[in-house]
Amino acid sequence: MSEAPVLITRDARGIVTATLNRPAVGNAYNGALLEALIAGLESLARDASVRALVIRGAGRHFQAGADLNWLAEAADYAPEAAHAASMGTVRAMQLLNEFPHPTFAVVKGACFGGGAGIVCCVDVALATPDAQFGLTEVRVGVCPSPISTHMIHAMGLRHARRYALTGERFDAAEALRINLVHEVLTADSIEARLAHILDETMHASPTAITATKDSMLGAAGLKLDAREMAMLGHESWMQRSSAEGREGLAAFRQKRKPGWYQAG
Repeated sequence: MSEAPVLITRDARGIVTATLNRPAVGNAYNGALLEALIAGLESLARDASVRALVIRGAGRHFQAGADLNWLAEAADYAPEAAHAASMGTVRAMQLLNEFPHPTFAVVKGACFGGGAGIVCCVDVALATPDAQFGLTEVRVGVCPSPISTHMIHAMGLRHARRYALTGERFDAAEALRINLVHEVLTADSIEARLAHILDETMHASPTAITATKDSMLGAAGLKLDAREMAMLGHESWMQRSSAEGREGLAAFRQKRKPGWYQAG
């Protein structure tokens, strides 16, 4: 498969597939993947011929969150670069959430951290029973600020608080119960179901879809302005650079428990 961190393909109807392409690390995102995703979303958002966007992960997993080795490196960046690293995640999620055409996620395998954030930002999320989810940032001493708005939108504050604060992993059935995904389908049937929903979408007026989506996001207060985005990026950067952020990332790299863990 190509070395490009995000693969963009399009069919004759204008249905675009963006495949996150770092399968060796569960498609965990780093700076290069975020840059490619942002550039792709910005370009596609301006393209009137696009009718829908499908997000997939290459290999066995959908998206395993941030590349923790990259986060550990970013903890030592100069302030401007460290803030920019956090803003990359904020910007990618904002672009996906406000994308003017219907968006879909096909979730298989691991879906942690920012991967769950992607699922929160799409219009339709389908998962297979083997999918495993988690808002796991707190377990490595960082916070999910870049996706916090979107988590609350998708799951509601009650469920978002539980899973963002405990870092528990949960299965596809629980993801369905808390509204993180819309449907759970077998691996043999998920593609046919996606094709059916995409076909239904093709019956809808593209400009009406764009207006409807924009209206709904605006009415719910889910369109982020520059100030809100900067705040989310600042929170993320500051926690990553904190003593516990550095300890959590170091513990992960050294395959040990972090210093704050206490056995029961």
